[in-house]
Amino acid sequence: MKINACNYDYKKLNDIIRRSEENCEISGCCGQRFIAAGMSDKSITIDGVPGNALGAYLNGASITVNANAQDAVGDTMNEGEIIIHGNIGDAAGYAMRGGKIYVKGNAGYRAGIHMKQYEDKAPVMVIGGTAGSFLGEYQAGGVIVVLGLEANKQRIVGNFPCTGMHGGKMFLRGDCADIKFPRQVTARKAAAEDTEEIRKYVSEYCALFGYDTEDIMNAPFTVVTPDSKNPYKQMYVAN
Repeated sequence: MKINACNYDYKKLNDIIRRSEENCEISGCCGQRFIAAGMSDKSITIDGVPGNALGAYLNGASITVNANAQDAVGDTMNEGEIIIHGNIGDAAGYAMRGGKIYVKGNAGYRAGIHMKQYEDKAPVMVIGGTAGSFLGEYQAGGVIVVLGLEANKQRIVGNFPCTGMHGGKMFLRGDCADIKFPRQVTARKAAAEDTEEIRKYVSEYCALFGYDTEDIMNAPFTVVTPDSKNPYKQMYVAN
């Protein structure tokens, strides 16, 4: 079903998507918020720039955006996938608890904040470019991968990554010697068994956006893991 979103606010647009029994192709999108919020069993392609909270509470639907997206992509999403053929704003994957987000370009501040997992339900976010400050803040589960492609010597991650991290893993392509990590995490060179964990996700990223998996995987990676399940004690309590 083809939908021209030019004259619709987000409520009307979502109502049309929910009522459709077909895959949806949305054109003329310009800042409508909450597109596909809470949806499952839908395949949605968007031409244009969706507004904040794209795919919030997503429960199994697939969303592809052929442009940039704004803040809070995949907020508290539970299942499904979001594919962005551009950059994203701040707080992508906030409290994400399942599903996958693939971003061809860069991410703003606080991507992956409060990501979490339960048993075998683990969220994944792959950022092809760079990420802003506070990446993975309070991360409690899941996997964040930042590839730094076409970064043009820009630092792969901004300031204060992994602040309060107490679960999950983060993989950063490169040696990351110029990044200061908090003391409650360990950042080390990834071994072969570490990078094997993310090969599937990197392969999916490359298939989506036209990169070569081996070219990316042959570079060194830094893996970051928490040292403590109670990071707040180290942050706020004097020894």
